[in-house]
Order: sequence, then C-alpha cells, then structure tokens
Amino acid sequence: MANPLDLDQLRTFAVIADCGSFTEAARRVFKTQSAVSMQIKRLEERLGEELLVRDGRSISLTRAGDALYHHARRMLEINAEIEDLFSSDVLSGTIRIGIPDDYAVKVLPILLSSFQQTHPKILVDVKCKSSEELISDMQQGDYDLIVFTQGTNHETGEILRTEPLSWVIGPNSDAHKQDPLPIACGNKQCCWRSNAESALRDANINYRVAYTSSNATAITSAVMAGLAVGVLAESSITPDMRRLGLEDGLPPLKAADIAIRRAANAYGGIYSALVAHIKAELDQAMEDAA
Repeated sequence: MANPLDLDQLRTFAVIADCGSFTEAARRVFKTQSAVSMQIKRLEERLGEELLVRDGRSISLTRAGDALYHHARRMLEINAEIEDLFSSDVLSGTIRIGIPDDYAVKVLPILLSSFQQTHPKILVDVKCKSSEELISDMQQGDYDLIVFTQGTNHETGEILRTEPLSWVIGPNSDAHKQDPLPIACGNKQCCWRSNAESALRDANINYRVAYTSSNATAITSAVMAGLAVGVLAESSITPDMRRLGLEDGLPPLKAADIAIRRAANAYGGIYSALVAHIKAELDQAMEDAA
C-alpha cells in the first residue's frame, strides 16, 4: 500500500497556488525557498505530474495542479477539523479578515460584537474594501480570510449563501420614474453593476450610471437622497429602503453568491470559529430582511 501524501507538502503547494510565488510562499510557511522548491519537486515526483508552470516570476497551475489544489484544500480542512476535535486549548490569537463594505453597515457591527462576546481571546483585525481589492490583497498575503461576492473574476471560494439582488430607492424617491434611469453602482469590475446593466439592456431600458463608487456608504447615500436607483444584496438592505420590481418597470436581477476564501493555513481553530459565526450572522441577517 502506498504511503499517505505528505500534508506539509500539500500545504506548501496550496500556499504557492494562492500567492503565485515561491519566495512569498517560503515566507508564509517559514521555510527557505530551496526547501519549498524541494517539497514541490518531491510532490510532483510522487504524483508523476507537473503541478506548476514557471514562466519567469509568474507561476500558474497546470491542469493536474488545479485538480490537486481543490483536493489539497479539502485535506487541509479535514486535518484541521480532526485536530480541533481532540483539542482542549482555549481559542486565542489574531485573525486578519477582509469584507466588502456592502455588509459593513448592517452586518459587520453585529458580527464583531457577538463574536467578541463568545470568543474574547480572539482578536479580529478587519478591513473593508471592494471584492476586487480583497481578492488582489489576499494574493499578497494581507488576509487570513476574506468575504467577497463571486463573479468578479474566476476566483475560488466556499459559497456561504446565495442572496437575491434587488433594485432599491429611498423612502420618498421617484428616481425609478426618470428616463434615462439613473443608477448608483460600483466600478466597471463590479459584478453587481454588470448584473444590473445586463438586465437593463435586455429589457431595453434606457439608463445612465449617475453615481459610481467602490464605497457602499457613498452609493447608499445617493440612493437615500433620491438621486438614483441602487442595487443591493438582501443582507445589505436597510429597513428604510424600498425594493422595486416588475410592477415598477424594472427587470429581475440574478442572485449574488457570497463566498469566503481562506489562506492555505487558515483552517481549524480560530478560523473555523469565525467562519461558523459569519455563516450564522448572514443567515440571521437574511431572516431579518425577509
């Protein structure tokens, strides 16, 4: 019977796949670059497949490497779950998390306050940015976990939930009656914006992008001031906003997939505790919005 795969080699491989650099991976796994290179060489020899393509400073996954990446992640997660199962240690430490500011106003304060109450020895360092920025910064090693909206790129991540997207206006606004329709949205890379624009074009509705910002608070302010129609996920809609639909002349929108992505070392212990808490808070936000 063949010996089991080396979990440490799989972890190193996953870190390289995450950051695209042997040098950066060596720093993250606390090894020399030559040791990291040797681990990958031995892993490739064991599997009989080339896993990484090296083109100058750029590193990408081969087809075999892409298949291994997803399985390696599962093995790292299962290993961490087993360690947690038999651990009696009090959870403590610091987690660096990134989250879109779409969720900062409504979900984030509740999430952090309740998490700190149940896990007082875990410090959470939070930064709010757009999904596009979070994905880029994650590759640079700036976060242990990020919550983001899938659809921006061909990114990977664990789907936390799928939420309806809605057209929204302020309580006294009639912005949806204007022609062309003024919309407030993110930049051109924002998948919510692409969703909205595609729906409007398919419905032959004239529109103009009246307000653009990667800051959700700025978009919300424009919507609440009656200056434009916004597009928000269910858990980001506040009680004083009004949803619009077919009866208001606006087409349906595709749902938004909210996902979480972890660094290759962010499994088990404090990370699993925070992921479970985020899932619970998003579920609660959805119930409250219903």
